[in-house]
Amino acid sequence: MAEEHGRKWDRCLADTALKTVTGLGVGIVFSVLLFKRRTWPVAFGSGLGVGMGYTNCQNDFRSPYLIHGRMVKDQ
Repeated sequence: MAEEHGRKWDRCLADTALKTVTGLGVGIVFSVLLFKRRTWPVAFGSGLGVGMGYTNCQNDFRSPYLIHGRMVKDQ
């Protein structure tokens, strides 16, 4: 039980970090190319990344019996 909980936390933090960095990168690109180096696209992109990661974490922790495709146990 604790091992699965730890895996969920690891997956959650990695997913949130990846989405935040991707949102940050997209925000920087849009800021430089389209919005004359304003800061709001960077903050908006980062916020979207954090929000998507947080939502995925909520979904993962609220569905305790969801089976991910990484482990299959023989019965």
